[in-house]
Amino acid sequence: MALAHHRDDRLRFEQQVLNAEHDVLPFLYPEISSVAHLQVLEIGCGEGGVLKPFLARGARAIGVELVAYRVQLAQKFLAEFVESGQLSLLCENIYDVLPEQISSEGFDLVILKDVIEHIPDQERLLNRLKAFMKPGGYVFIGFPPWYMPHGGHQQICENKWLSLWPYIHLLPIGWYRRVLQWCGEKPSTIEELMEVRSTGISIERLEHMLKRQGYRMVKKQLYLINPIYRYKFGIKPIKQLPLVRSIPYLRDFVTTCVYYLLQVE
Repeated sequence: MALAHHRDDRLRFEQQVLNAEHDVLPFLYPEISSVAHLQVLEIGCGEGGVLKPFLARGARAIGVELVAYRVQLAQKFLAEFVESGQLSLLCENIYDVLPEQISSEGFDLVILKDVIEHIPDQERLLNRLKAFMKPGGYVFIGFPPWYMPHGGHQQICENKWLSLWPYIHLLPIGWYRRVLQWCGEKPSTIEELMEVRSTGISIERLEHMLKRQGYRMVKKQLYLINPIYRYKFGIKPIKQLPLVRSIPYLRDFVTTCVYYLLQVE
């Protein structure tokens, strides 16, 4: 039972716009008090929904996206900004993009929203990001921890019960694949879920990598209920309880989203 936003490109775009408008931008404040004139890079920009509120406030942006179809959608949905030269879109693997090719000065803000859990070799990526940033620039990361109830992205499954089954992605890989096959999932869906399994990342692993790569955590927020669920399911966001967010590893299983604002030390 793939959800509506998996089938409706415009709906998925609008949900990201609302999430960025009402949750991401407020999270950046007061460290980033105004986005006008900011130079913004989004990695894994998809249809461009996260970038729209930044562009509407006067930022200039580059979006990098690996999937050509999603780049085409972003060009359509954000045509006014593309035509004005305020937004450039690249259909590239971020590992193939040279910083000097897209900016001579670097970026004030680099955004990775719901994407780091899809990118292989995340520590290499975190190291590489520093070459794209201006001195004193920021990185925003928002992601669903791997161990949370639907951290395997099994909600994309066509089988209704399988898509709703929490923690199924934590089965041993062979069992997980067999369950997906027994439930009639398409080979392409199974391979996509196996790919997510290979790149899924926990809070602890990400924070260890951030420390090793010299990032300073300016602020972070753990959510029991992901802010974007307000737009996907009509469920009000809930910040994680202080006691739970203080317990390593346990928090991974009951935290559906984490936001970070980072700088290089």
